[in-house]
Amino acid sequence: MLLVTGATGFVGQDLQQELCTRGLAFRATSRTSRQGYSPVGDIDGATDWSAALSGIEIVIHLAATNQNVVTGSGEDRELLRTVNIEGTINLAGQAAASGVRRFIFLSTIKVNGERSVKGHPFTPDDVPAPQTDYAASKLEAEKRLIELSRSSGMEVVIIRPPLVYGRGVGGSFRALAKLVKSGIPLPLASISNRRSMVYVENLSDLVLTAALHPAAAGQVLLAGDVDAVSTPELVRHLAAAIGCPARLLPCPPLALRTLAAVAGKKELVSRLTEWLEVDITPTRSLLDWTPPFDMGQALKRCF
Repeated sequence: MLLVTGATGFVGQDLQQELCTRGLAFRATSRTSRQGYSPVGDIDGATDWSAALSGIEIVIHLAATNQNVVTGSGEDRELLRTVNIEGTINLAGQAAASGVRRFIFLSTIKVNGERSVKGHPFTPDDVPAPQTDYAASKLEAEKRLIELSRSSGMEVVIIRPPLVYGRGVGGSFRALAKLVKSGIPLPLASISNRRSMVYVENLSDLVLTAALHPAAAGQVLLAGDVDAVSTPELVRHLAAAIGCPARLLPCPPLALRTLAAVAGKKELVSRLTEWLEVDITPTRSLLDWTPPFDMGQALKRCF
């Protein structure tokens, strides 16, 4: 049986659907009492997971606290440490003690950094370069999970996804989709970049492949769709899926970044103008895995 934490979240809900489709037995947890879920309360270094872990062979740990790039708000550093580090290691320690065989940890590509160099996509072997408190908390959790795996023998698999999109997603992806749908001309035609993203159903498929494939044990796996896209290409894909024209105007990226800095949206615009490309070739080769949906197919399922 599998245990899924963070099961009420965006990725967790999709993963539950995939588990049901495959007929795999699982238990889902939530922080509050909900029908069909095992309540565990707040996640920290003292959470009691004993009831949730009973009879579990594989843990898929999705629960985390994050930061919002659109609003600029975010959790404080102490809460990130409490949930993402202490909460993760507490769960993993109890899992190992209860005989769990494999622990899947959903991390983030931000562990590699906020942007990649043109022509040099991120790989699993890159020296980590987190630039936010959120990414740093995920990296620390990764390190401590690897240490725990060595001392306990429990297999650990780390998955680092880039931006996850799909029906009902929020954040920067939703904000861009709303702008495209509005018909407002967007000054993005001059951007020449490549950004990797991952459709939520592709990510769920990878998570379950990593949970069940023998070769995944002890690996850091980078997630993503087959192809990275430029921002203008993304706008065109979105417009086609929504059923509206793609209205793009030329504007030098430097001018966009300058305006964004003045408006307090520097981080949001950097996601539209800079590179963040992920090499998923090692993941595909190791697990004999191919994302089930390309971006065109995925976006049609979103709108």
